[in-house]
Amino acid sequence: MPNDHELAVTAAEAGAAVVRARFGAELTRFDKGAGDFATAADLEAEAAILDVLRAARPGDAVTGEESGRTGPADAARAWLVDPLCGTLNFASGAMNVAVNVALRASGRTVAAAVADPFSHRVYSTQGPLTPSAHTALVDLNLDPPFPNQRIARLLTNPAFEARFRPRVLSTTLALAWVATGQRAAYLTDGDVRASVHFAAGIALCEAAGCVVTDLRGGPVESGANGLIAAADARTHAALLALTYHPMP
Repeated sequence: MPNDHELAVTAAEAGAAVVRARFGAELTRFDKGAGDFATAADLEAEAAILDVLRAARPGDAVTGEESGRTGPADAARAWLVDPLCGTLNFASGAMNVAVNVALRASGRTVAAAVADPFSHRVYSTQGPLTPSAHTALVDLNLDPPFPNQRIARLLTNPAFEARFRPRVLSTTLALAWVATGQRAAYLTDGDVRASVHFAAGIALCEAAGCVVTDLRGGPVESGANGLIAAADARTHAALLALTYHPMP
């Protein structure tokens, strides 16, 4: 019987296999409103992931981005599944996507995996994870909404430009890259609390020893104040100052 970390990896790999197989195919789109949509690949990948989780942990609840919450209503444990993070990228023919699987229990994420379908890499809370700020690359999520109105301003801040180089990946695969030293940091606005999109990546960064807070420097689970995940305390402090006290 696999432990929770191993199961997260197996489930993420199952979803990633579907994503790879469906890449480049003509896919039916399902409108979700506000310019968002899912594809047949999203639905099929989620079904594959849920099959793995339900077979191994029938007593757990599962919340999928496309199917919502299923399983026992009183379950103490709940899996969060984002079967294709970067649907817009995928649908356009770009490979910048991730498959996210995370397990929540007692108000925290206790196991997680993020799969990169096209590099065949799976990042897990069991490691190995080695963050580093040496690249100075900072990924900014510029997808709306922007309730705190802070992230986009970094792009016109000379102090940010002098120290960092912005990137826009448009998928939470970038959080896995922070945990493994491929990015110095990742920032997003919005509500990341117990999110199918962010839970797995945040868990990776925390397992790696990164500094993870909201945009005000507080706990990410405390409110809808976005996220800063940085490879080290020095990088985090610099980004916090630039984000919370941006140029006029």
